[in-house]
Amino acid sequence: MPVMSPIELQEFLRKEFPQAVEAGAVIEHLDDTTIRIRLPTYERNLRPGGTVSGPTLMFLADFGFYLLLLGRLGPVAHAVTTNLNINFMRKPERADLIGEGRLLKLGRSLAVGDFLIWSDGKPDPVAHATVTYSIPPGLRPIGDAVI
Repeated sequence: MPVMSPIELQEFLRKEFPQAVEAGAVIEHLDDTTIRIRLPTYERNLRPGGTVSGPTLMFLADFGFYLLLLGRLGPVAHAVTTNLNINFMRKPERADLIGEGRLLKLGRSLAVGDFLIWSDGKPDPVAHATVTYSIPPGLRPIGDAVI
């Protein structure tokens, strides 16, 4: 089981990362290794031509993996992205974005995962990202516990 629930994550974000809360992301599923997030899109998320912008997709992948990691480790505000590689696979429709992330490896100092993003209601993903996060020193996952 995750050490933080979606409700606890939202409360943590309101205190530590309020600008991310303003984006309106909703956690639809969270367990030890997976997360599903819905991100509404607004006019500000669009680029010319009416497609959802690349930075919006990158935000969803990065933010979603951050939430997955916090859910697993607890309220570690200073876990940071060390690498994010994204492939834009098709034009995202103006619709809610659905992101699904997986924690592939949780080591002593790094966490590695991937993230797929869809336009709501469409069967094919619009983007795929791989994400690596640095875990602050002193927070070492051991089995299901953190010391």
